[in-house]
Amino acid sequence: MYWFIALFDEQTEAQVKGIWKELKEQSLSYYIDEVKDGRPHITLASYEQLDKEEYIRKIDAFYEEVEKVELTFNTVSSFLNYGTIFLAPTVTENLLSLHSAHNRHFEDFNGSANSLYLPGKWIPHCTVANQLESDDLARVFQYCFSEVKPIFGKIEAVALIELKEEDEEGMDAPIVYTKHLK
Repeated sequence: MYWFIALFDEQTEAQVKGIWKELKEQSLSYYIDEVKDGRPHITLASYEQLDKEEYIRKIDAFYEEVEKVELTFNTVSSFLNYGTIFLAPTVTENLLSLHSAHNRHFEDFNGSANSLYLPGKWIPHCTVANQLESDDLARVFQYCFSEVKPIFGKIEAVALIELKEEDEEGMDAPIVYTKHLK
């Protein structure tokens, strides 16, 4: 399994990691520990199988001239029936354009793409807690509602991550390639 993700500037990443850390310290969520070396991100695409070398070549060519995208996270939300709480960025023309241009350019890879990340179905989000029972979901939501302030930042890079291992203790999904934006 592979994911293609958008990575944030240092300050934005630190703010989201601060939320993860605080939720762990308050025993509300352990998302910070669920993915080894996990980084806050927005997933742009997902693939069951992938020719990694060809995909990376296309990343280099396509993203050479793509500019950074400004972000504002000012919404806390949840997916129904998933036990997930996330920060949702304001959906701007630039963010939608990044996503749709990526999917058009990498269309040949979409045969095995997770349909939740395709244009028209995509819900951009940055996960703050996952796999929560309903009581914990309510507590994490209350924490976020009262403690989390709007976050202003940028998408500064894109990256390909690959699932290496998954067990009851978490997931090892390292970044295998990163491309910084202009």
